[in-house]
Amino acid sequence: MSVDKNPKKITKMFDEISSYYDKMNNLISLGTHCLIKKIALENLAIKPYSNILDLCCGTGDFTKIINKIAPKSKIIGLDSSVEMLKLAKIKNPQKVFMYGDCTNLPFKENEFDYITIGFGLRNVKNRQKAISEIYRTLKTDGKFLHLDFGNHKFPSKIFDYIVKFMVKIHGLKFENYQYLIKSKNEYPEPNGLIKEFENEGFKLIKRKDFLFGVVSYQILQKQLK
Repeated sequence: MSVDKNPKKITKMFDEISSYYDKMNNLISLGTHCLIKKIALENLAIKPYSNILDLCCGTGDFTKIINKIAPKSKIIGLDSSVEMLKLAKIKNPQKVFMYGDCTNLPFKENEFDYITIGFGLRNVKNRQKAISEIYRTLKTDGKFLHLDFGNHKFPSKIFDYIVKFMVKIHGLKFENYQYLIKSKNEYPEPNGLIKEFENEGFKLIKRKDFLFGVVSYQILQKQLK
């Protein structure tokens, strides 16, 4: 059975888990998510004074790292969870955060030099529309960084058990983290995602897998159709 990605339900879920979201990410990933995000963003090779959109920004991890890497760039973080955005603003008090839908972006065509999305596209019901919007608002030759879970092999199954264990010992609502496991296991593996990105007009520039393929990032460049 396919996981339910009704936008209202997803937003409600992230509002509910926002207060312990960062703590659980640290525990579940054994702290590796911070390093992986840093490596991925460093490899994006952001130029000074760039215009950057951080989609599904959550609590602002990407925004904070981008600001350290490219402090003179303009960064906008966008998310559909008000509670997540509140935390993002605390982490990044000088940055701009917006409530919004990544399948209907409130920006003009060719506006951004870079668009990033970390562990967010997997939660979007209409993935093709979101990819289309990323393409539309990105400048020609602009770069798009996608970071999320990777292949579905044995190491990925170990991650599922880690999630269940951490949720149980902390007495959290299992339904929300059951969604995480199901959405991870139903999400296309990197090769399939790359084909989706290429079909929309992107060209793969770089890909790197971590933790035996459990997590993967792809850097793509917008090409003229």
